[in-house]
Amino acid sequence: MADHGNSGSHVQDMDEHRSTYEGFLKGSVALTLICLFTLVALVAFRFVNTGNLLLGFGGLIIGCLAVLIDARAGNKWYLSGGLLVVYGLITAVAVS
Repeated sequence: MADHGNSGSHVQDMDEHRSTYEGFLKGSVALTLICLFTLVALVAFRFVNTGNLLLGFGGLIIGCLAVLIDARAGNKWYLSGGLLVVYGLITAVAVS
């Protein structure tokens, strides 16, 4: 059974809650960015005539690496966000 004694303080519980919440937010932002990179890669696979595999898989791999780097670096997602914008613009130019 779980120990429900008053041996711990509420400050430690709040610190654990905050760290869990920050981890959840970091994971949800990372998952959202990976989903957006996947969406742009799917557009590249379908609508780009030449070089679609290179553009799709290359952008997806580089994007996932950027998300991993940003997740390890902290709560700033500048590298992933900037790369996603550039990747989307390159894909849009290749489609047109």
